[in-house]
This record gives sequence, C-alpha cells and structure tokens, in this order.
Amino acid sequence: MAIDLNGISVFLAVAEARSFRVAAENLGVTRPAVSQTIRRLEDRLGVALVQRTTRSVSLTEAGEQLYQRISPAISEVGMALDATADRDSAPSGLLRLAVSSIAEQFISGPLLARFADAFPAVQVDVTVTDEEFDIVAEGCDAGVRLGEVIDQDMIAVPVSGDQRQGAFAAPSYIERFGKPGHPSELSAHRCIGWRPAPHSAPYRWEFEQNGREFDVAVDPQITTNDMWLMIRTACAGGGITFGMEDTFRPYVESGQLIPLLQDYCPPFAGFFLYYPSRRNLAPKLRALVDHVKQWR
Repeated sequence: MAIDLNGISVFLAVAEARSFRVAAENLGVTRPAVSQTIRRLEDRLGVALVQRTTRSVSLTEAGEQLYQRISPAISEVGMALDATADRDSAPSGLLRLAVSSIAEQFISGPLLARFADAFPAVQVDVTVTDEEFDIVAEGCDAGVRLGEVIDQDMIAVPVSGDQRQGAFAAPSYIERFGKPGHPSELSAHRCIGWRPAPHSAPYRWEFEQNGREFDVAVDPQITTNDMWLMIRTACAGGGITFGMEDTFRPYVESGQLIPLLQDYCPPFAGFFLYYPSRRNLAPKLRALVDHVKQWR
C-alpha cells in the first residue's frame, strides 16, 4: 500500500489537537479540507480512525493504535530532516550534559572554556552527578562517565586515557599513624569516604592483587559526597582518602598528599562522552564531540 503522507500528517494534527478546527489552523488549511483528508484516509484503510460529535473529537481504538505507532516514527523523520537542514549551520542552542564529579579532565575548566570560546552561540548546562542518571529520560544531550558503567547501546567517545584510583594521606597523618602495607590494614586507619547520595552506602575501595580484583568496605570516620571536602580534610591530616589519581595529582605534586598502596591500584579504562545512538547529531552536540576528539 502506498503511503499517504499528507493524510498521515493531517491525522497526526487532529490526533494531537483533538479538534478539526485547531488542526486546520495549525496546518494552515480549511476545516473542510481536514475533514475530507481524514475521510479519504479512513476509506483507504477501511476503518474509522476518528469519532466526531458536535462537541468533541476523539480517536477510535484503531485510530489510537495508529497514532501510537506512527507518532514516534514521524518525530524521528522530523529530527532527521531538521538535522539535514541544519547540517552546515552554526552550532547554537542549549546543550545539556550530565557529568561525573570525578571526570577531572572534562570538568577541570580548560576543555569547556575552549569549547565556549569556539562556539559562543551554544549554552552549556552541566549537571555534576554521580547518581544513576538516564540522560534520555532527563532530557540531556550527552553525559560523561567511566566507560564501564555506560550502557552498550550508547555511542561513546574517549575523553581521557586510562585512569587509576589510589589511596592518599597527608605527611602529618603518616607521621602520627604510619602507612598501611596492604588494603586489608585500612580498617585500622582513619578513613575519609565517599558516597554518591545521602542514602547510599559509602563507596567500597577497589584494589587488585595478582590479577584478582577485590574491594574493601572501609568504615569511614568522615563520609561525604563532595570530593573537595575529602581532599581538604585529607590535606589537613584528617585521614586516608581514596579517589582518581587525576583529581589528587596537584596535591601530590605539591607535597600535601602522599600516594599509598600503589601496587594494588592497576589502571582501567577512563572516561567517555556518551550519547544515544542516532544517525544525525544536532550541530551543538556534533561540535562538542569534535572538540573532545581534538582535545585528546
């Protein structure tokens, strides 16, 4: 059966407006033209799609089923047409991102600052979160997370190289309490832990020995969801803390913190910019993807 695109467009307008008059106004045609088009489509399909009374318009069961099936497809077609039309246009509009708080290379400043310089018409809205986050459901264009937690149906572009986690403490803490020689000894130390949300359990510190991965459920004396509080407290001698090497590197280089248990902290895949699998990207997101690729 040949597809009646005009009939489908008119049907969608009526289904969404639940009014022949409003549908006609939205389409820029007359009300009789809308009525005739719907009637021709119904005759073609051999089934009633719309119930009309003097006061209201509603869909029949067949009409509702047709609407539910074709509405997403038509929306996707519209997105593809818009992407094609905007292919060579300058990136603009609001770009919403959900970014892990430990994605240091992405949120440290320079990457986003250079992107803003290159694309002044793009407004970037960044939500920093470590909770489980569905970027599609939350209306975000993309996210930045460790590769191991990104869904397989997403497109992922590397933002960083391999990463390592590690334990860190201030020289003043080590002078008072010494260094743990093995992760199992952490239970005898004051620890500064991290949790992603108020009702979440503290993060279990992850290590590896002889190719075997294991984690340690430390009992933190201080727990927070704020990395900077962890760092400042550790620098003040408040205990041993744990996190990404990139985050702690400036404090190690300045001598404020000392890395611990490095033999038990192997590298792993780093951070990725990820977004839903679509054939056509909005210019604003395509610009960010290209920027990230060049940044690395």
